This record gives sequence, C-alpha cells and structure tokens, in this order.
Amino acid sequence: MFIEGVSSEPLWYVVHTYSGYENKVKASLERVIENRGMQDYFFEIVIPMLEEVEIKEGREKSALKKIFPGYILLKMIMTDDTWYVVRNIRGVTGFVGLGNKPTPLTEQEIAALGVDATAKAVVDYEINDSVRILSGPLENFTGVVESINPEKAQVKVKVSMFGREISAELEYSQIQRIF
Repeated sequence: MFIEGVSSEPLWYVVHTYSGYENKVKASLERVIENRGMQDYFFEIVIPMLEEVEIKEGREKSALKKIFPGYILLKMIMTDDTWYVVRNIRGVTGFVGLGNKPTPLTEQEIAALGVDATAKAVVDYEINDSVRILSGPLENFTGVVESINPEKAQVKVKVSMFGREISAELEYSQIQRIF
C-alpha cells in the first residue's frame, strides 16, 4: 500500500481519536487485536495521563487528567494489516504523520512524553519458578513460569486445573514468586 521500508522493530505512533473516545478506542483496539490474534504486532497502548491534585473544601483530591485529549500512543510493528486495523476502529480519525503516512516518534519525543521506551520491568522470578497468581480468572492458583516476554511485560504460566495443565499469559504484576 503506502508503507515503505517497514521495520520489523516495534515503533511508537500517535493515533488521533475523537476527543473523549480515547478509552473506548483503547478497549476496542485491545479486543480486535485479541480476536484477530495480532498480539505479535501490537505491544503497548498508552493514553498519556498526569496526576493532578485539587484541594476542594479543605480536602486533597487526586485525579488523572489526559495530557493530550484526542490522542493515544501505540507501540506497534507497522504493516498494511496493522494500519488497517487501527484506522478502522470506531473513534479513530487517523495516524499523525505526513499525508497518509504514519510517522513514528523519535526516542527523544517518547522520553519527552514521559514514556520510557527502554525501561524494562525487573522481576524476581525466572523460568521454572513456582508462582502464585494474584489477580484475574486464575486468582489464587499456583503455577510454573514457562516463559518471560520482556517486550510485552508478560509471563506464560503453566497451571494445573482439574487434572489438566493449561498455559496462561499474564502481566508481570499478576503473579508473585513462591519462596
């Protein structure tokens, strides 16, 4: 289509949405990615937020405010298919870029937005460690770490359920190592 020199590396892009639709776009995009099995192309969806503290009637109240209403940040591998998926989400008006060509953000721009592209979460478990699941449908189950995907900040855990072993992909924060 229009994408020249497609990189196999995930890059950050800015997606323009209708103002107030950022959360709906993020949820819809996550659902479509899951349904189409495109998890290998999409890595992170961020709505840039800033915590604001207000003092009202003598009480401090903390609230999250969108830094850029009408925009979301998306870390993805750009292909014709991924471009099509994003463009056809209800509430998306397009990518930020020149003409029809999405322009990826530079590392300096990402850092200025407060998104640390190089930061990796440090986990205290390794492959074959026993872990307890802290949240989600498998909460309070125990399992064994099969693989760790630092790019997506996910862990694949093997859980024994009703005499069968199943694999579940979980976020880093959803599990805790059993000592």
